[in-house]
Amino acid sequence: MFPTLLNATQPDGSWWHGRDALSARYLDSNFPCRAACPVHTNAGGYVSLIAQGRYREAYLLARRPNPLASICGRICAHPCEAACRRGQLDAPIAIRAMKRVVTEQFGIESACRFDEILEAVERPRPRAAVAGRVAVVGSGPAGLSCAHDLALMGHAVTLFDAAPVAGGMMRLGIPDYRLPRTVVEREIAFIESLGVTFRLGVEIGTALTFAHLRRSHDAVFLAPGCRKGRSLRLPGVDLPGVLTAVDLLAAINLNQLLDVGSSIVVVGGGNVAFDVARTARRFGGTSQDTEEHHNLATDAAVAASSALGRRVTLVSLERREDMPADPEEIEQGSHEGVELVHGRGPKAILGRGRVEALQTIDVARVFDENGRFAPSFVDGSEREMPCDTVVLAVGQIGDLSFLGPNHGLTTTPQQTVVVDPATLTTSVPGVYSGGDIAFGPGIVIAAVADGRRAARSIDTYLTGRHDEEPDHVVHVFPTFGYSHPFARGDYETVPRSRVPVTPIERRQASEEVEQALSIDEARAEGSRCLHCRVNTIFDSSRVQGSECIQCGGCVDVCPEACIDLVSIMRVAAAENEARALLPNGAPAELLDRRSGAALLKDETACIRCGLCARRCPTGVITMQAPYRHDEASLRRWPIG
Repeated sequence: MFPTLLNATQPDGSWWHGRDALSARYLDSNFPCRAACPVHTNAGGYVSLIAQGRYREAYLLARRPNPLASICGRICAHPCEAACRRGQLDAPIAIRAMKRVVTEQFGIESACRFDEILEAVERPRPRAAVAGRVAVVGSGPAGLSCAHDLALMGHAVTLFDAAPVAGGMMRLGIPDYRLPRTVVEREIAFIESLGVTFRLGVEIGTALTFAHLRRSHDAVFLAPGCRKGRSLRLPGVDLPGVLTAVDLLAAINLNQLLDVGSSIVVVGGGNVAFDVARTARRFGGTSQDTEEHHNLATDAAVAASSALGRRVTLVSLERREDMPADPEEIEQGSHEGVELVHGRGPKAILGRGRVEALQTIDVARVFDENGRFAPSFVDGSEREMPCDTVVLAVGQIGDLSFLGPNHGLTTTPQQTVVVDPATLTTSVPGVYSGGDIAFGPGIVIAAVADGRRAARSIDTYLTGRHDEEPDHVVHVFPTFGYSHPFARGDYETVPRSRVPVTPIERRQASEEVEQALSIDEARAEGSRCLHCRVNTIFDSSRVQGSECIQCGGCVDVCPEACIDLVSIMRVAAAENEARALLPNGAPAELLDRRSGAALLKDETACIRCGLCARRCPTGVITMQAPYRHDEASLRRWPIG
């Protein structure tokens, strides 16, 4: 039997009645994977649906808030996984890998038609009665997402980009072994099918001025990204053979010819540095038109490294365990033959007419006593690393020269545009900005969120419309029918699924390294979810009041020891909601008396097993889960 649906706007007697803004904030924080996602994807929902084999519905949840779901299924930095409570027990759910499982079946990379995919798309607002003309500058994740949502709201959108291809750094900066070009192209083709006009190879500031763009459109969204690689103040940095990571990756991804020699040193320890180093291992072309290029027939595996004739070394300030790159990137780069040199920093680039060596120096420390980045070095420890090319992978910066003089925008010394973080409005009416050019280099999903937020703000500017507070429904689970693997006590027997990768000996130049989980692996991984959207509700009946007899049965039965029953005199009233917050969002107000008890629960440790609700002899503990009304039709399963 399915759980009861209670409409949040009706006086149904549940704790949800009378909820306020604080309640929503409490519930958001109590559903950590969704709260951590910049676009608020219901990760726990689609993970649970996959576990039950309901793949189409899982795709609907994963795609609704994310215009680039198929891309994110491969390269998202997955902040949801960092927040996943399962990680406090053993390892977080492989949420990104789970998304890829359903996008490959029903997303843009599947055999599904665009009109079928359109059924899964979240409509931000109804189509406007009068369409506005909007210019979007930059076809990266922020620009694409903004154009996507504006088109759905009925506006005429033209997207401008100086590059010959759309996709921004997803196309120019991420190697194809991580993100296949076909996936990016299909995502863009779907957005184009919504009516968005793409004008590529148009550089604002030269071919078309920013001032003209403003005059010819009702609103403008600036999202050109940070496409300039950051350099270092080193002797010899201007020598031929010194490149930035951004320049090298863009050249390779556009099939431009580069003479990188036979020995390359990459300076940096983040993901960009590993992208460069791993791509350089695959780079089989030279400056000659007749030579093969890395994306045609050159074997990328370590077994073929001698045929490539490239030796790639990555130099990082940090120790391996302290490197900011993802552990998977470090591991895969090492497997592919990238040599790692830790605890060394660049001091000078040496050469006569061209790079011949990188002079390095030992690192004494990377951070100061306050945790700030402030590397210091060991005098007299200089060593030389012979090489033909030095690639600086030490960050990216923006370039606002395209705005021209007297643009009126407030900017920063870091070459970013100042915006209101809530609305993305700039200092100029009708001009909005987001993504890297507003907040500095960030992750793809954060830029997607910026684009969606900007689209709503632009629509409000053009039409005067605003969003209404979303309605919710609540599932109240029958106390004695609540059953899932954790109630049976076997959650510890399900380890995290390891995402499969293409074996080293089979990796081709553009071969996608990370592969998809199998269906069986995905269902097993989904069964590890702790169902954080399910809340343990105490005294849920506003009519009956408290029926608790303070027996302590819930405390005794809790397998995680996250419930405690203490004298009310031992609990101090707190203004800080993080210390004492009721389920309705209000700060705890304790009675001024010596009798009574307080029931305390640590939400971060709860595994939602429901045993406390089963054990309660008076039935004042229930398991309830709130869902947005537009997701309620997908919520017909017994477990949250």
